[in-house]
Amino acid sequence: MTYEIEIGRGKRGRRAYSLDDIAIVPNRRTRDPKDVSVSWQIDAYKFEMPVIAAPMDSAMSPETAIALGRLGGLGVLDLEGLWTRYEDPQSILDEIAALEDEVNSPAVTGRMQELYRAPIQPELITSRLAEIRAAGVTVAGSLTPQRTQEHYKTVVAAGVDIFVIRGTTVSAEHVSKDHEPLNLKQFIYELDVPVIVGGAAGYTPALHLMRTGAAGVLVGFGGGATATTRRALGIHSPMASAISDVAAARRDYMDESGGRYVHVIADGGMGTSGDIVKAIAMGADAVMLGSALARAEEAPGKGWHWGQEAHHLELPRGDRANVGTVGSLAEVLFGPGHHTNGTSNLIGALRRSMATTGYSDLKEFQRVDVVVSPYAGN
Repeated sequence: MTYEIEIGRGKRGRRAYSLDDIAIVPNRRTRDPKDVSVSWQIDAYKFEMPVIAAPMDSAMSPETAIALGRLGGLGVLDLEGLWTRYEDPQSILDEIAALEDEVNSPAVTGRMQELYRAPIQPELITSRLAEIRAAGVTVAGSLTPQRTQEHYKTVVAAGVDIFVIRGTTVSAEHVSKDHEPLNLKQFIYELDVPVIVGGAAGYTPALHLMRTGAAGVLVGFGGGATATTRRALGIHSPMASAISDVAAARRDYMDESGGRYVHVIADGGMGTSGDIVKAIAMGADAVMLGSALARAEEAPGKGWHWGQEAHHLELPRGDRANVGTVGSLAEVLFGPGHHTNGTSNLIGALRRSMATTGYSDLKEFQRVDVVVSPYAGN
């Protein structure tokens, strides 16, 4: 069976589906939502919900990472962000939130590029991670592949529990004529902490990342609500198909490795509870959320959301988006919800979807039936 279609006489392409294109289907059995477990575990670390915060300054500060950890999730701090460039970044965050309200504004992008030119201070990496560790929650920090060699020793020495290497797209084999690239396999082998790496958007690149020894693979390009990668670079991978492809790579890698399980983490484009439900239904073990958490009252961006792509010094490919505020972090995750659009009580919605379709835990729910829905986006 082939899934390719003819685009023109000289090019064929595979039909791929976004999360908006699919829907889950109820089964013969239903459950009480209270009987459903949404916990998951990666390496030695168990979490009460499958939520990882995206390392974005608009969503995560040391304080919000601690708050999310206490609620049962995992907060990941951007170790190349404002919190490691400025001793007290609050005034910078306030300024970004107060910039003119205009999409695709060169003035806004230019000012953000200026603010992010400040150098990363290793001592701030140490102190921020120490602050999170002192609160007694799991400590996670993120670097891009380009900065990993420069700062990873500082990160590991600070006592990070989970190391995240996150970029627009990350490959196990990066070729460069100008510098020695990061050897992921050697790097991960030499570390004493589990590594989550990505993004990957297809079967083959994900399989290669799994072979490096990564504990988890991020699926997608991240920054779904703010990234303009599709417009700027012409690169896009619909998430439903991407998650399914990477889940297939996980299955085949388990056979290849004799049973080693690598966690699949959907990253980007999941702004509502329905998106989270469908990401797990397609095979994700957990989700990495940015805009969904940026809507919390405690979020540093005050209702504004942006990623690293928005202030790239040479080729910015992201916007600062106004996502608004819907309630406290606890209300965003556990309710009570006061919004009908899937932006609050995210975990309550996940529990209800699992209960409605008769599944008791996340691994079982990955087997739920799905359809390609003619009501895309509704």
